[in-house]
Amino acid sequence: MSFANTFRSFSSRNYSLFFFGQLISRIGTWTQRTAVIWVVYTMTDSVFMIGLTTFAEQFPSFLLSPAGGIAADRYNKQKVVLISQIVAALQATALAIVYIIGFREIWLILLLSVLLGIANAFEVPARQSMVNDLIDNKEDLPNAIAINSSLNNLSRLVGPAISGFLLAGYGAGVCFASNAISFIAVIASLAMMNVPKEIRTTKKKKVSADFTDGLNYVKQNHEIGHTLLVLTMVCLLVNTYINLIPVYAREIFKGDAATYGYLSAFIGLGAVISTLTIASRKPGHNLKRTLRNNIVILGAALILFSYSRYLVLNLLLGTLCGFGAMSVIPICNTIIQLASTPAMRGRAVSFFTMAAFGTIPIGSLVLGWLSKYVDTENLILAQGIIALLIAAGFSKFLSSDMKPYNAPTPDNPVNEHNEKYLHKSKDPVAG
Repeated sequence: MSFANTFRSFSSRNYSLFFFGQLISRIGTWTQRTAVIWVVYTMTDSVFMIGLTTFAEQFPSFLLSPAGGIAADRYNKQKVVLISQIVAALQATALAIVYIIGFREIWLILLLSVLLGIANAFEVPARQSMVNDLIDNKEDLPNAIAINSSLNNLSRLVGPAISGFLLAGYGAGVCFASNAISFIAVIASLAMMNVPKEIRTTKKKKVSADFTDGLNYVKQNHEIGHTLLVLTMVCLLVNTYINLIPVYAREIFKGDAATYGYLSAFIGLGAVISTLTIASRKPGHNLKRTLRNNIVILGAALILFSYSRYLVLNLLLGTLCGFGAMSVIPICNTIIQLASTPAMRGRAVSFFTMAAFGTIPIGSLVLGWLSKYVDTENLILAQGIIALLIAAGFSKFLSSDMKPYNAPTPDNPVNEHNEKYLHKSKDPVAG
């Protein structure tokens, strides 16, 4: 591992514009998301309502991500991302306005969260798969995917810290307005990029046929399928621990919005450290073994976090939780994109989106329901144990070598499985 390799993808102008525009916008998104959770909790005193809010924002990704993946494979990814970002900007603006004027209703917050979730269902598959088109040197692709995944982790560090400061000093309305303003950066960066004209690699079919092709491809490619299973189980059963952090901040540590911001920021710090570590790996590193080790770290950290009553210790343990939990998503994303053919990458990423972001709202609802009957400490303890069981159950797969997709060459012809999905149409993508 060498940190000299960490930022090599920024030699591509398009990627640099893309990264920094997205970074500012994602910081704004996490500022808003943290404020929304705190507002809902202080209005309702209910962990279940926190789960329902998470469900409202993220469940549309579970339902609509396949459609988002098809759109990413059929149409100009840059335009898909741009339109989705404009919709998200309008959502943030509406939320800021209604909150500042005093119309503070839970149902409206949930409705606007659903709108954001619909935009994300189309934005994430297009944004993730577009990285391939922004890199000049394709050898830097694994690094670019890892750095791109760091966007959410770095924003998860900065956003909650900003949100805690703004909540304590100025109120949630300022958090929502800050997010609305942050979209100027990402929309401007998308407009400034000069992305090479895409080559359509799939023939247009009915949407149902495209979905079936994508599903069959994922099922038949064991590298992708098993990775999605690991990701689904971690996000559904473990990563929802984040919904219990407000309870620790207010009930266990007798703190306020600032305490919640500190805990969230240290979790984000661990996520950033994890992503930079992944990005610093040299090409050819086996990320599956790293994934196994990080799930173990997550499980052990949650077990220790569960019954600790020392804030400083929990901040440090929160860093380990963030290191383990947030590494799962970028590692699985990288494995899936490296194993996918160009023709199926958008749809493969859409299934990744379903697993990463569509299962979390379901898990959040279940966790909220369980919180009525089980103490918060025991829920965190159980999630730590489950993480260790997942690492043990998939140990054979996570200990094996990676199997990336290799483009066909005269010396290395395409195999039978990939040939079925490697269409050779050279028609430009519809804009």
